[in-house]
Amino acid sequence: MNLLQKGIQAMKEQKLDEAAKYLTEAIDKHPEEPLAYINFGNLLLKMNEFDRAERFFEKAVKLDETAATAYYGLGSVFYEKGMFSKAQGFFETAHQKGLQSGDVFFMIGMCLYRQEQPKLALPYLQRAAELEPEDVDARFQYGLALAQIGQVDLAHDVFKKVLELKEDHSDAHYNLGVVCLYHDDPQKALAHFERALEIQPDHILAGHGKGKVEEMLKEEDKKDNR
Repeated sequence: MNLLQKGIQAMKEQKLDEAAKYLTEAIDKHPEEPLAYINFGNLLLKMNEFDRAERFFEKAVKLDETAATAYYGLGSVFYEKGMFSKAQGFFETAHQKGLQSGDVFFMIGMCLYRQEQPKLALPYLQRAAELEPEDVDARFQYGLALAQIGQVDLAHDVFKKVLELKEDHSDAHYNLGVVCLYHDDPQKALAHFERALEIQPDHILAGHGKGKVEEMLKEEDKKDNR
């Protein structure tokens, strides 16, 4: 393996100091190679050093304006900074430059969702889920976007699929509980809220939902006993 490959491998193994050493050597040896800067930027992202990461991705773009993954990296920097509109622009540029992975569709969708535009986010999140059918996060966020625009039955099916992929997904259970309440099925809703709390005892929303349903069921029992 060359220095760049050694750096990427070390990063995959979470050996960040070792990765930094190899990537620094790769940049010193081949200062005109954009991939070394891109991967060093990715390493800095992992270390939450966003300003430094931005500089490395910008250097890569200067060396190669067609480097789609450098634009994706810049999108990731601004997404982490909470600058979702700017991040969206970079992710869209990455897509225009040829990046067709589920990740880029997912991130464009998430930028739109974070800007409170779930209807616009929906096709991107749907596409991400289609391209990466085992990606739990993409499918879950797709379900949330559906729920946000009132497509409750479709959201229900998506959350069920999330649980097929990851049975202990507390947020999927919580959202299924909400859907069950929407369909006037408090017993099923309670079961989902309780399961969410088994998985994540500090799930505040599930705790609130459980309390609400229990109060509802108590009121129904009082009416039945009159």
